[in-house]
This record gives sequence, C-alpha cells and structure tokens, in this order.
Amino acid sequence: MPEQAAPERAIPEQAEPERAIPERADPARWPDVARLPAPRPVRTAVAAHLVGRALRRLPLDVRVGSTPGAATATRRPDLTLHDPDGFFRRIGRDGLIGFGESYMAGEWDSDDLPGLLTVLATRVDDLVPAPLHGLRPLWVSTRPGRDRNTRRGARENIHRHYDLSNDLFAAFLDPTLSYSSAVFTSFPARFEDLPAAQHRKIDRLLDLAHVTDGTELLEIGTGWGELALRAAARGARVTTLTLSTEQAELARARIGAAGLGDRVDVRLCDYRDVEGRYDAVVSVEMIEAVGAEYWPSYFAALRAALRPGGRVALQAITMGHRQMLNTAATHTWISKYVFPGGLIPSRRAITEHAAAAGLRTESDLGFAEHYAQTLRLWRERFTANRRTVADLGFDTVFQRLWEFYLAYSEAGFRSRYLDVRQIVLTEGTPR
Repeated sequence: MPEQAAPERAIPEQAEPERAIPERADPARWPDVARLPAPRPVRTAVAAHLVGRALRRLPLDVRVGSTPGAATATRRPDLTLHDPDGFFRRIGRDGLIGFGESYMAGEWDSDDLPGLLTVLATRVDDLVPAPLHGLRPLWVSTRPGRDRNTRRGARENIHRHYDLSNDLFAAFLDPTLSYSSAVFTSFPARFEDLPAAQHRKIDRLLDLAHVTDGTELLEIGTGWGELALRAAARGARVTTLTLSTEQAELARARIGAAGLGDRVDVRLCDYRDVEGRYDAVVSVEMIEAVGAEYWPSYFAALRAALRPGGRVALQAITMGHRQMLNTAATHTWISKYVFPGGLIPSRRAITEHAAAAGLRTESDLGFAEHYAQTLRLWRERFTANRRTVADLGFDTVFQRLWEFYLAYSEAGFRSRYLDVRQIVLTEGTPR
C-alpha cells in the first residue's frame, strides 16, 4: 500500500547539531527558570554534599567552569557546571525538578546528555543514601490539583503538549508523524529507517487486534492519523478519538488527501464519552496521559466499547511497580513541563485494572531498546533543526527543555528504567 506522508515542510538539516546558547529566560513564560531560589544555605550545602558525593562515585567526568567538549582521556559522559551555586540551590529546593530547571537555565551542560542521564537513571535508587530515603517528602512536592484529568482538565493537559504546533512536531518526527516507539529490524537505526519502522509497529498492532477488511475499529488517541490511515487502507472503518484540535485538523487533512475520508471519522471526544461497540480497539501510548485516578474509567471504557469476541491492542510505556507508586504522588520535572497530569503505569497496574474491568491479558511483548533508538533519532533531528524551531517562535529555554525531555526519555529506555509494551486484552477473567 502507498505510504501517506505528511505535507512537505522545508526543514533545513544542519551539518553539525547546534547547542542552544542560553539566553535570559522570560520571567513571564519561565518564572521558575528565570529566577534562582532564595538562598537557603543549609539546604544548598546538603544538596552539594549529597549530589557531589553521588556524582564522584559514578562513571562520569564532572567539570566546574570548563568548556563542554574539553578533551577527556576516559571518554565517559561529562557534566560541566557553569554555575555551581545555581545548580545546587535549585536541587536543594526542588530535587530533580531543580536539576532539569538548572539545565533549562544553562547552568550546566553535557556533550553526551543521554549518556549522562542513562548513568543517573541506572543508579537512580543509589543517588540518595538509603538512611535518607525516609526524608523524601521534604524535597519533593505533590502534584497540583489543577493537573487532574477531569474532562476539562484532560483537554487542557493535552492542549499544553500536543497543541504546541504541528510544525514543531514535524521538525523532528519522520513523515508519518508517528509520536510513539517504532519497531526496527536492525541497530543502530538511521532516520531514514523510521517511516518503515513506524509502519511495522502500526501493522503489528493492527494484526494483534485482528483488524482486516470490514473491521469496525475504535482508536483512542488519534495522533496525526497514521494508524487510522493504515487501518482504513486494510478496509476497516475507523472511529478515532482525540482531544487535540491541532492533531484533529491535520489528521483530517491527511485522511482526506489519501481519499479515505469515507472510512475514517476523526472525533474531538473524551474516551469516557465514547458510544457504540466495536470489533477492535487500539490505543497507542495514550494510557500514560490518563492518570492513575482515571485508570478504572479508561479500562471500563475499553471493555464497554468491545463487542463479544473483540480484541484490544495497547501500546504502553511502563515502569516498575514500586517506582510507579513513588512517582504517582510526586510532582516531577516531566509532569511540570512536558506531560501535566500524566503517569506511566506498571505492568501490574495494567493487568490489575484490566482484570477489574473484565479484560484478560492475552499477550504482552516488551521492546525497550526500540524506543531508545526512536528517541535518539528524534533528538538528533531536533538538535539538527534548532533554527527551524527558533523560527517557529520557540526560545532557547524551550529548546533546552525539549532536548532534555528527549534525552531524559531515551535514558529511561536505555537503562531499562522504562519499557514499552504491546499488550492484547480480551474479554474474560485471568486464567
């Protein structure tokens, strides 16, 4: 079947990736980056001692006041501190949120950001001495109530990420505009491999859901429409739901351009308001945006939408159950700046909530290394196209935020702190 590409955009590739040169953060746009925390000497000293001690024990090169790129005999990931006082003040006040905000502010850099973050992710449980784990509530904050995924809150949370700009996402995604893990056949992957790898992922999900000619398919989470296009080309009739107005507009345009508008209905609709029953339900990396409070509603909606004998195919990012429980009540850098209201589930949480809704886990396959490769390619393309991102109106604080987010996510999969899985659910209780 012919590939349906996104509309052409002129995105010049740079010969060498550019570093986002820090500029003074706009205090209206970035209040917690623009201003340093008020001096709290004791907390800053404790942070400097604990973090400094942890960094010295890790396979990293830590430099103070030197230039990124300085020669190192070890070729280990580096962390170059331009403003140690700002770095430790932020961590002393806000822990890992402060660590990310310090990067956004340009107070530290690394020539191998994903390598550095992979080392930290691998040793994350050892960064703070065990006797001090009980003091965790003193340096982490709880999630703000405004981020709850009520119907109104979910629309706002989706808007804050997915409605940033279709052109922004086109600046680093491949022409399929698929914003989820691809499935590769060889490593290391090249950017040119991404469209086929994304189609391989989509086709595997459609196969798992038994989507064929005549299937009535519900997709929860449209993205920019690539899965709906692939399913419609098989002869399926697709109802696809999204809360993103930007995504819905472009998805409809792409589907219309492919001549498949009579087979795909793109709806601005919350999953809790879905009507009708379907032969199959597919949802790709959408559960992470639901929030733990609403997982029972999500799985109940999946079950209610399924006809007898139907199948649900999910692609979901997962983390360990203990890590999930710690993260659930914590306001993190990701929840503050990237995915408000989101939470990555554990496999156990998925299985238990699915079972409570009357769904049985039939198969469950993980492929974390493929997501690490996908994120690497996105990050490399993003950094190569900084000028395009800047021309779209995104300042250097945003660029550093996005670079940190992509590298942070890549490190999660490289370290196996995170996984990504394709899961098939069918009606019935666990065997």
